[in-house]
Amino acid sequence: MIQRPGSRVSVERIESRFLRTNPLGDPFVRDLAVYLPPSYYHSSTEYPVVLCLAGFAGGAWSWFNFQAWVPTMDERIDSLVASGVPEMILVFPDCFTRYGGSQYLNSPAVGDYESYLAEEVLPFVDQMYRTKKERRFRGVLGKSSGGFGAITLALNHPDLFSAVACHSGDMYFEYCYVPDFHVASRMIRKYGGIRSMIEKFDQVSKTGKDDHAVLNTIAMSACYSPNLQTKPHLFDLPFEERTGKLRNAIWRKWKKLDPVEVVKTKGRHLADYGLVYLDCGMRDEFGLFVGARIFDRELQRLGVSHIYEEFDGGHFHIQDRYNISLKKMAEYFVSL
Repeated sequence: MIQRPGSRVSVERIESRFLRTNPLGDPFVRDLAVYLPPSYYHSSTEYPVVLCLAGFAGGAWSWFNFQAWVPTMDERIDSLVASGVPEMILVFPDCFTRYGGSQYLNSPAVGDYESYLAEEVLPFVDQMYRTKKERRFRGVLGKSSGGFGAITLALNHPDLFSAVACHSGDMYFEYCYVPDFHVASRMIRKYGGIRSMIEKFDQVSKTGKDDHAVLNTIAMSACYSPNLQTKPHLFDLPFEERTGKLRNAIWRKWKKLDPVEVVKTKGRHLADYGLVYLDCGMRDEFGLFVGARIFDRELQRLGVSHIYEEFDGGHFHIQDRYNISLKKMAEYFVSL
């Protein structure tokens, strides 16, 4: 347990029935970090809950890693509370996978992480802690892959949440993923093909820019285009392995999960939300501001009340944006 004056980060362990048989052999007993606000142990108050989703290659403890001059998430919310922002419980699940991430989806090539969050993590927190259990007192936020997860959960589960914040979330896949494909194709050939690469995955380099391109492509393929007939890895790449040419049938599977497409059919679900907040840096290295603008325009077309902000920044080192979304969520919850 992490403890500083006032607040605490409690560490729970959840044995998941949804993850027990995941095909990657990843742990099905997972850490769950829970931030408890300063007044928690000195009152009988019930608190709103915000589910916080880490970006690609992140997990529960990514939010608390030391960085010089950058507050950890518990330090950040402590500072906000000290300035007068209403208190909340924050929940940090571990959805890291062998490939780097789950996109917080259910996939037969990765595991049922969406069900894990919706049907295990949230009920567990409600059981263990003094929470306000109605959906109007529950929010979800994240950045990058976590932003994709937050907006996707919000679109799929309007019965669970009433507030969502998506920071630089993966959307408009043409810009945020396709530029990696030619690099991924080259790297896969370097390792002797996708089957060979997966078989020696633990020995594959994971530190360079090109490494990130191929790892991200593999992870997204496992999440967006699973195929139980493709052995042993159980997913299809979105391009031909020999040439790198885009495979249109597989790409269509990816696009069905792109938030700029999903919002067209499920966007009206967000009309029942008290807070829908999106932002993105105007210099985002993955061009995610394009997807954010398209998503914003679609919400406008649907007449869904929301906030969209662009800021002068890129994709990295933008943790200060959490100050904005957390404050807006806390103020929304206290207004109910």
